[in-house]
Amino acid sequence: MKKRLLAAALVIALAITTLLACSSKEKDSETSTPKTETKDTKDTETTETTEKEETLPESTKVILNEVAHSIFYAPMYVAIEEGYFEDEGIELDLITGFGADKTMTAVISGSADIGFMGSEASIYTYNEGANDYVVNFAQLTQRAGNFLVAREEMPDFTWDALKGTNVLGGRKGGMPEMVFEYILKQNGIDPAKDVNIDQSIDFGSTAAAFAENQGDFTVEFEPGATTLEKEGKGYVVASLGTDSGYVPYTAFSAKKSYMEDHPEVIQGFTNALQKGMDYVQSHTPEEIAAIIAPQFKETDQDTITTIVTRYYDQDTWKENLIFEEENFNLLQDILEEAGELTERAPYKDLVTTEFAEKAAK
Repeated sequence: MKKRLLAAALVIALAITTLLACSSKEKDSETSTPKTETKDTKDTETTETTEKEETLPESTKVILNEVAHSIFYAPMYVAIEEGYFEDEGIELDLITGFGADKTMTAVISGSADIGFMGSEASIYTYNEGANDYVVNFAQLTQRAGNFLVAREEMPDFTWDALKGTNVLGGRKGGMPEMVFEYILKQNGIDPAKDVNIDQSIDFGSTAAAFAENQGDFTVEFEPGATTLEKEGKGYVVASLGTDSGYVPYTAFSAKKSYMEDHPEVIQGFTNALQKGMDYVQSHTPEEIAAIIAPQFKETDQDTITTIVTRYYDQDTWKENLIFEEENFNLLQDILEEAGELTERAPYKDLVTTEFAEKAAK
């Protein structure tokens, strides 16, 4: 539209100039000044428009590798669907890694700019001696996102009910399994002796295995837990997010070198995420579900709403993205209890709050 208006203005200007030129023979002194001013004005406007077009900021492509594609990460999908990343000049390319190990590999190798996973992966990499290690700059979730599913309803469930049973668990060394074992220990249950935890089933396949009568209980992310309930093949009896307390479950991270070379990208990325966090804090589960629905086309709206409500009610998402030191220390406590940590990593090396603090303002 602007180009059409500009073209029309130039045509009109040309016509006026021609008329003035014709009359200049009779009134040359009267018309010469207006003719010159008209031309100069249009030239100036054309130059200004060209300069504006040339200086418009180009978007920066950012490859984000997420550990899993889950409604658990709703604020991020709100930011995507509401265009908050585009507002910050970021063209986001979202890839699902299907496991923290795969996501971390993508970041370290440079095939991804930013990783979204459990922060334990950054600790492992740091302790292995990586020079260009990964630094966490924004914490998204503050509770675990999985649920304990039983074969029957258990309104009076206690964790003691797991003693002597078979449970479909998670990958050894991964956050889902470690938080599960942390809860067991908090309730006086020895994960190695009192419960038989099957860790042989691939992530994402445990719900199907449970539906085929494997195990007495299963630890499930969504939509696995809700799907089992809707099919009448299982019942959610406990929330690991509620029973484990506040745990820094997932965070965004990037290589130290990338953050040093592209601080403006990290800041813009964090700003967009904060807008997503603000949205979920000020809207209902129904509204959140409606916004993120395009990200989960295989899931019906009612199921999305049910899942968002579960996470909403247990205070899953932080108000800001600041990864605080006490949370990082708690994470390392959990790693130590699980026997996965031989040496604690320094908070000052593996976490920066600079970008999250600016975004929160």
